Amino acid sequence: AGLTMASAPKESSGTTPAGNAALTAETRDGVVSVAFSGNWKRGETGPDFLASRNEALEKAEKALSDGARALRLEGDRLGDWDSGVIVVTARLVAQARERGVDIDDSRLPEGVRNLTDLALEVPPNTGAQRKKKKASALEKIGGFVLAIPQTGRNVLDFIGEVVLSFGRLFSGRSSCTAANVWLSVQESGVEALPIVSLISVLVGLILAFVGVIQLGMFGAEIYVSSLVAVGMTRIMGAIMTGIIIAGRTGASYAAVIGTMQVNEEIDALTTLGVAPSDYLVMPRILALTAMTPLLVLYSDFMGIMGGFIVGVGVLGLDPMEYYTFTQKGFSLNNLWVGLVHGAAYGLIIAITGCYQGLRSGRNAEAVGRATTSAVVYSIVGIVLATAVLTILFNILNI
Repeated sequence: AGLTMASAPKESSGTTPAGNAALTAETRDGVVSVAFSGNWKRGETGPDFLASRNEALEKAEKALSDGARALRLEGDRLGDWDSGVIVVTARLVAQARERGVDIDDSRLPEGVRNLTDLALEVPPNTGAQRKKKKASALEKIGGFVLAIPQTGRNVLDFIGEVVLSFGRLFSGRSSCTAANVWLSVQESGVEALPIVSLISVLVGLILAFVGVIQLGMFGAEIYVSSLVAVGMTRIMGAIMTGIIIAGRTGASYAAVIGTMQVNEEIDALTTLGVAPSDYLVMPRILALTAMTPLLVLYSDFMGIMGGFIVGVGVLGLDPMEYYTFTQKGFSLNNLWVGLVHGAAYGLIIAITGCYQGLRSGRNAEAVGRATTSAVVYSIVGIVLATAVLTILFNILNI
C-alpha cells in the first residue's frame, strides 16, 4: 500500500466517516452492493480487517458469478484511503466487465475511480513472469525448427542494414562518427591486451612442452622454436585471440546494445532519425575488424616468447640458436594466413554481438540470453570460418 490518498466525503447525515476499515457486500434484486467504510490506511485497520474483507469480497464475487445484473460500489463512509481500496475495486470491476455486468461507481471518490480505471488499462507484464510449464525436448526441437525461417529473414534484414550503412558511410551520410570508432577501438583493442598476453604466453608454453616430448626422442629439441613459430603464426594465435574476443568483446556488444533495447534508447535513436546500424553497429564492426588482426599479430609474438621461455629457461637451449631456428620456421605466408583469419573472426564476432543485442527482448533475462547466444554463435562462426579458410588456403597452396 505504497500509494496513500486522503478522502473525506460527507455522509448523508453530514458526519465525517471514521473508525476501522470495513467492507460489506449485499445482494438485492440482482444488484450487488459493495460498501467501503472507515480509514483504509496501513496501520489503522483493525486486527480482523483482512478476514472480514476477504469474506465480503468472496461474497460479492460469488454473486457476480451467479448472474447478478449490476454492481454498485459505495464509498460514502470511506475516510482516508490508500492503494488497498484500489486492489478491491479493480478486482471487482474487472470481473464485472468480464461478465457484462453494469457498474455504478458514482458514489466512490473521484481518485478511486480514476486509479481503478488506470489499473485496468495497463496490461500485465507477462514477459517478466516465470513460465510455470516447462517445454518438453520435442517441443523445444519443434520450436527451433519452426523459428528457422523467421531467424533467416531477421539475419538477412540485419545484413542488409549493415550493407546500407556501409553505403551511407562511404557517401558521407552516415551517423557513424570518428569518436565512436576510436572509443570502440580502445575497448576492443588496447583494453584486451592483458588477457591476450596471458593466454598467448600460456599457449606458447603448452606448444613448446608438447613439442619437446616428441622431438626429445630424436634429440631435436631445438626444433621446438620452429614448431612454436609455425603453430602460433599460422592458426593458434588467431584462434585463441578470436575466442578471447568472442567471450570478452562480443558478449559486451550484446549486453550493451541489449540493455539499450530494454531502456528504449534504441527507440529514441530511431525517433530522432538516427539509424542504429550507423550509430551502434558500424563503429563496432570497423573497430573490431581492424583491431583483431593486430591483436593476432601481438598474440603471435607473445606465444613465441612463451616458447622461448620454455626453450631457454627449461630446456637450456642457447638463446641465439633458438632465435635462429625461430627465424627459419617463420614464414610470411603463415603470418598472412593468421592475419586473414583474425580479420574474418573480428567481422563475425562484431556482427554476431550486435545482431544479438538488437534482437534482444525487453527484460533482464532476455539480455542474458542474448549475451550467451552472442558468445556461442561467435565461437561456432569462428570454427566454421577456420574450416572454410583452411580448405581455401590448401586449394591455393598457401
